[in-house]
Amino acid sequence: MSDTKTKFSRKNKKEKKEIISFLKKGEIIEAKVIKKGRRMIFFDLGPYGIGVCYKSEFFDLPQDMRDVEEGKRVPAKILNPENDDGYVELSLRRAGEEQSWDYIRQKMETGDDIAVKITGANRGGLLTKVRGIDAFLPASQLSGEHYPNFGGDSDKIVRELRKFIGQEMKIRIVDIEKNDKKLILSERAEEIKKIKEKIKNYKVGDIVEGKICGIVNYGAFVEFGEGLEGLVHISEIDWQLIEDPHNVLKVGQKVKAKIIGLKDDQVSLSLKALKKDPWLSIEDKYSRGKVVKAKVVKFNPYGIFVKLDDKIQGLVPISKVPKKNNVPLLEVGKEYNFKIFSLSIHRHRMALIPLLNSKA
Repeated sequence: MSDTKTKFSRKNKKEKKEIISFLKKGEIIEAKVIKKGRRMIFFDLGPYGIGVCYKSEFFDLPQDMRDVEEGKRVPAKILNPENDDGYVELSLRRAGEEQSWDYIRQKMETGDDIAVKITGANRGGLLTKVRGIDAFLPASQLSGEHYPNFGGDSDKIVRELRKFIGQEMKIRIVDIEKNDKKLILSERAEEIKKIKEKIKNYKVGDIVEGKICGIVNYGAFVEFGEGLEGLVHISEIDWQLIEDPHNVLKVGQKVKAKIIGLKDDQVSLSLKALKKDPWLSIEDKYSRGKVVKAKVVKFNPYGIFVKLDDKIQGLVPISKVPKKNNVPLLEVGKEYNFKIFSLSIHRHRMALIPLLNSKA
């Protein structure tokens, strides 16, 4: 340090003040490396004197700035026009970040493909960096070739995604999460653009014909039109409670569906919307206060679902579930007597109370 100070003598105070007045904090300037150490790097700034960059400001540089050798000119950001030692304090790291963000914004505007190396994976997708900036490629934005189609099996999905670690992918930057300083990437950007154009030919309420191309635990995918795909959520398959879509639908099965939602490149479909609503004809059969026999079919955090017939289900609210030693007295698959205490045909809702010691 002392040798460096001797070699790089300071200018007189008057000249120094005049020159420093031209330097602005936050400005990025070009600096020539004249001495590189483990803890700091010294730069020749021409008429501005000598610059210094401490370890914390050149550690973990972007890939294209790591080769900082003596004699090389690099961009540097001014942190302090004159520190306590009389040097212009610089940051290579922050200059690199600004250059990275300029590059990122340009690529977003032009929609150009860029290559990234995958560094990690989680249940949601793949992790990587773009010019040193953290980036995330959601599984939903993977191409059909790379998409891990394992339904809701998160363990299988993660295992499949981990196979991409170390591989290079061509992607596009589609969004920036500014608070987290994280990029959202897509491998399907061009594909999504084409899908959006095709979707413009449809509107909510349209009836489409297609075939089941995939079944998952939360619903089924229907292929229709010219390569379009829509999701039939499990709640839109039928009016009755569906436990597993695989039990009622088959891949390749031809179906008619109603479009109930269009958002960006996503199409929501309904099969039950084209079926007669069984709730519209239950007024004579079920009414508030009536005692009925029903089968317990499913427990959930809100209560217990019971099946009154092939199409009509009701709910026993959690507060009405009889228990002994905190264990429910109702068992899945068994029939019990219930009293209907709330009924809304329009909202398709029925609430019941178990009557364990009475007969229907």
